[in-house]
Amino acid sequence: MIGKISESQNRPYPMRMILKIAGLSSAAWYRRKPDRSEKKRPGPKPLVTDEALLAEVKTEINESVFTGEGYEKIHKRMSVRGVIAAPHRVNRVMRENNLLSPTRPKVNLAKNQHKGRIITELPNRMWGTDGKRFFTLNEGWCWLFSVIDHCNDEIITWHTAKVGNRFAAMEPVKMAVKNIFGSLQRDICMDTGLFLRSDHGSQYDSNDFQRELKFLNLSYSPAFVRSPQCNGIIERFHRTINEQVFDLCLFESLEQAQRDIAEFMHNYNHVWILHRLGLKTPVEYREFLEMKKENAA
Repeated sequence: MIGKISESQNRPYPMRMILKIAGLSSAAWYRRKPDRSEKKRPGPKPLVTDEALLAEVKTEINESVFTGEGYEKIHKRMSVRGVIAAPHRVNRVMRENNLLSPTRPKVNLAKNQHKGRIITELPNRMWGTDGKRFFTLNEGWCWLFSVIDHCNDEIITWHTAKVGNRFAAMEPVKMAVKNIFGSLQRDICMDTGLFLRSDHGSQYDSNDFQRELKFLNLSYSPAFVRSPQCNGIIERFHRTINEQVFDLCLFESLEQAQRDIAEFMHNYNHVWILHRLGLKTPVEYREFLEMKKENAA
């Protein structure tokens, strides 16, 4: 009867009459519980519905060259494409549809935790280098040696080899020096303020490796013994390449591995987003610093 139009009066029946016929007081009516069967979110409606946002998230995940990225990186990439949505909405939609990364970083429970700072403010102030083994069906275990910049996590150079000896470890270091400083002549790294960080692997403690550093006048900064955190920049990169390449690919040969690694290295420098860089890629952050330096000059 509520809301119905009286045929004689051509208007809705009075509420007082309806309550009197029903034997209810006005207080009982106004104290009734509101219908919450359809809960609506407060505020204005978003421009992109949850269904459309879910479709955009799935598109981003399917087209990405990486796996297991979190909601912040997905939100960043979608915003570049012009998809406007709040980060918490992307997080909620991905959680409700089981699209969040299943892996989470493990808490460091070591008693002697490294609390020093190894990140530099400018590029080419400290490089980190280390070796990583990977498996191929034809050649067996092979090695990847890389040089990374501690400022923006950019891989400067890398080298693969069947034998991971001191000469293979030195190859990417010489390539990095030539790329940045133009040559490999004696004392080319003098007065550059550059340090090279590595662990105490036999390749790096060898006389041949140390003599080459002295020839280039490249200052050596070894990590503390049994303290991988001191070389944590490249150790974190090794975890990334493990998750994105070595754990997913079965290489037939070293040649195939070199092609896949080369593709990943390019994507890592130009596409991989890092939280500590303000959701920028390594190359984007280096260009940002270069532009900032030019504007300050």
